[in-house]
Amino acid sequence: MGRHILVVLPHPDDEAFGVSGTLAKEIQDGALVTYACLTLGEMGRNMGNPPFATRVTLPAIRKLELEASCRAIGIQDLRMMGFHDKTIEFEDQALLDARIDALLQELKPSLVITFYPGYSVHPDHDACGAAVIRTVGRLPKDQRPPVYCMAFAKNLEENIGKPDVFHDVKAFLKQKMESIKAHRSQFQIAELSDDKDYTSREFQERFGMERYWTYPFK
Repeated sequence: MGRHILVVLPHPDDEAFGVSGTLAKEIQDGALVTYACLTLGEMGRNMGNPPFATRVTLPAIRKLELEASCRAIGIQDLRMMGFHDKTIEFEDQALLDARIDALLQELKPSLVITFYPGYSVHPDHDACGAAVIRTVGRLPKDQRPPVYCMAFAKNLEENIGKPDVFHDVKAFLKQKMESIKAHRSQFQIAELSDDKDYTSREFQERFGMERYWTYPFK
C-alpha cells in the first residue's frame, strides 16, 4: 500500500498557505491524502472584497471554496467534520478525540499533519492540534504515525526549537496559488493575480518553502 497522509485542520483555507505545496508534491509521488476539516469557517470576518457573501450565505460559499481548493491540490478524500467555527476549544473533548481516533483507526495513516498546540495563534488551531496530539499519543508507540505540525507564534523557536522538516515546493507553486485563490471570500492578494510570474525569485522565496515541527512524543 502507498503512503496515506491524514491532515486535520479546523478551517477552510488552513491548508492553503502552509501545506498545499507539500500535499501536491506527495500526491504526485503517489500518496493518498485525507483532509479532515473540522469546521466550515462560518464565523470568518471576511465576506469578499468587494463583499459577495453574507453571514447567512458564508458557510455554503466556504464549503464550495474548500472543495475547489482540494481539487487544485489534488486531494482525493475530503471529510467535513461538522464542528462549529471558533468553538473547537469548547467542544466536548471526548467527542472531538473520538472523531479523530475513528479516522486514525480507519485510515492507518503513515503521516499526520496539523497545528502545533500552543504555538499556532488562533484558539481553533491550538485546540485542533491538541486534540490530534492527544489522540495520536494514545496509540501504542509501534502504531503511532509521525505528526508534522505547523506553527506561527512569536518566539516559538525559543520554546520549541527550529522546524526540523523543510519541503521545497517551488515546483508546485501553481497548485499552491490555485488553492489560495480558491478561497475568494477570504483572500484578495495582489501577489496572486493571474499574470504573476511564479518563477520570480521574490515570489519563490515567499511561498516556495513549507516548514514543520515533528511533534516530540514522549
